[in-house]
Amino acid sequence: MPTKKTAIGKVRNIGIIAHIDAGKTTTTEGILYRTGLKHKIGAVHEGETTTDWMAQERERGITIVSAAVTCYWKDHQINIIDTPGHIDFTVEVERSLRVLDGAVVVFDGKMGVESQSETVWRQADKYGVPRVCFINKINQTGGDFYKSLDTIHARLSKHAFPIHLPIGFEQSVNGVVDLINMKAYTYKEFTDHELTEGEIPADMLDKAKKYRSLLIENAVAEDESMLEKYLEGGEDGMSIDDVKHAVRYATLTGKFFPVTGGDGRGVIVEKVLDLVTELLPSPEDRGSTWGLHPKSGDETERKPNETEPFAGLAFKIATDPFVGKLAYFRAYSGKLKSGSYILNSSTGEKERVGRIVRMQADKREDVDEIGAGDIAAIVGLKGTTTGNTLCEQNNPIVLESITFPEPPVSIAIEPKTKADQEKMSLALQRLAEEDPTFRIRVDEETGQTIISGMGELHLEILVDRMKREFKVEANIGQPQVAYRETIRKDGVEVQGKFIRQSGGRGQYGDVWLRLSQNEAGKGFEFINSIKGGVIPSEYIPAVRKGIEEAMSNGVIAGYPVVDIKTELYDGSYHEVDSSEMAFSIAGSMALQEGVKKAQPTLLEPIMKVVVVTPENFMGDVIGDLNSKRGRVESMEDLTQGIKEITAFVPLGEMFGYTTNLRSTTQGRASSSMELDHYADVPAHVAEAIIAKKGK
Repeated sequence: MPTKKTAIGKVRNIGIIAHIDAGKTTTTEGILYRTGLKHKIGAVHEGETTTDWMAQERERGITIVSAAVTCYWKDHQINIIDTPGHIDFTVEVERSLRVLDGAVVVFDGKMGVESQSETVWRQADKYGVPRVCFINKINQTGGDFYKSLDTIHARLSKHAFPIHLPIGFEQSVNGVVDLINMKAYTYKEFTDHELTEGEIPADMLDKAKKYRSLLIENAVAEDESMLEKYLEGGEDGMSIDDVKHAVRYATLTGKFFPVTGGDGRGVIVEKVLDLVTELLPSPEDRGSTWGLHPKSGDETERKPNETEPFAGLAFKIATDPFVGKLAYFRAYSGKLKSGSYILNSSTGEKERVGRIVRMQADKREDVDEIGAGDIAAIVGLKGTTTGNTLCEQNNPIVLESITFPEPPVSIAIEPKTKADQEKMSLALQRLAEEDPTFRIRVDEETGQTIISGMGELHLEILVDRMKREFKVEANIGQPQVAYRETIRKDGVEVQGKFIRQSGGRGQYGDVWLRLSQNEAGKGFEFINSIKGGVIPSEYIPAVRKGIEEAMSNGVIAGYPVVDIKTELYDGSYHEVDSSEMAFSIAGSMALQEGVKKAQPTLLEPIMKVVVVTPENFMGDVIGDLNSKRGRVESMEDLTQGIKEITAFVPLGEMFGYTTNLRSTTQGRASSSMELDHYADVPAHVAEAIIAKKGK
């Protein structure tokens, strides 16, 4: 294992992203084995994998938390993050992509592009992350490289081009043709230690030439100097180095995607590693990072080198049973030494860097310092959470944080015994620190502790972790939907006046608000239109605070009010009796009164549900979705006899759906769902919700 520092140009920060069960973790295991980190390949179904180290991950055979691993290949250092594929943990993918430079997108060669493949692809587009595509499992029955490639073209991008073609079909796959140097790389057994270089099989020569022409023609289009060379001399006028340069340049634009395929457990992974080091960007290629100066708000640049002041982003907090709280971070500039002090510019607090560790999944190696472009974890940070910027105290900067969706599913939770009470609140607090989509609150009316998450599986696993890691036994209630309230009438004007005389100094606050709808998803907007000091400026923040507090408890059924615009345009004050508290109460009264007059309505979360089912169960599945107030959006053929149905269904109708679907389809269909938008609840359903809430 190299201990000397790797030059920044030789560092690769990559994520392995895919739909659930496409083989991300197995591919990561293959990579670790080939790079010498492991002596054998762990199998997911046997619970032996390195990056799936949590008990729940091994039992369920899925990845839940993204794990960071460092390995070395041909004088390059590769920091890999193996991300979850299950939709409930999509935030783990989101926060990993925020700090990565490149990604390997793994597809199941039997299924092609699946629903979650589209989600992770869109997330990678959002952060402009260059990608290499790996079509896995093409050596299994039903595996087909070219069919999967067609689904990439149809559903993700027309700009995906094979850089390797598989030799053989299904079980007879035994290597690839490299279209850049026009050589064949084969193996006898997938467990072989190295590939054998040879000539392209005669029956594949024409196909290889055709795909090579496509690759070159589309790659040069991104680079003017290469395009000129190509137009002058055609393919023959370009050397192998020219082709490599053109393909790398095109890949770095994030709009051109080289595609390879094979068996993620096998020696072919070495070709994937070559693509990572040859085509994906180093931190240098990704260029400067920009942030804001916390005091002046000016845009500030940090170049990816060690002479710059240190700046990094904490992208994940984890609790380690041996060392305590770990903060994973990406260093964008400068260097960080263990034992030094840094500023958390997001909170304004100073933090001491106890130890810096490089993670080999759940094992760790202490390092003295980390430089620009690297990924590691700090032990001992007290107040740092996901999305916080860490930087030098004398050169503060705030990098763009990571935004997380509001969790749509809630359940009530209570400790089984009095002894569990204190342990439970500590455990929930720890889990919430790690997971920004996990929220805890206490219901004021009932005194119950309510936990919220992205889906049933998400909450189930968090409760399970609480039991195993913190030894807390708890009872949980039925899942509840996170409804919202909003208004449907614009320009409603309302007064909130709070006057109290009770001996001595009184209270006086008087405000006029104008309420309007805001765009869906935009949230709350406060407009201050006070002129001529009719309300002194020091009371304006108190009015806003009062409005926001009133919005947490709607007028229909007590759900939070969202997507509303409030304009404070008039009011009055009293020289002696006015106070911040009086104006806060007046703002709160005005908001509640205004919402009542502005056609309040109840909103429910609508989920995008994707069901993959054998054709003969399609009628049952669609009938069931329709009975749940679902709207079927599309039906597509995935492979022979397998259909994919996309529908929009209210979350309130979807609890327990996975179990029902299994029994309806003899266990042969699978589904995933993600929050898509909020929509008005039909009147008859709203009545039932209000009645239930009122009990």
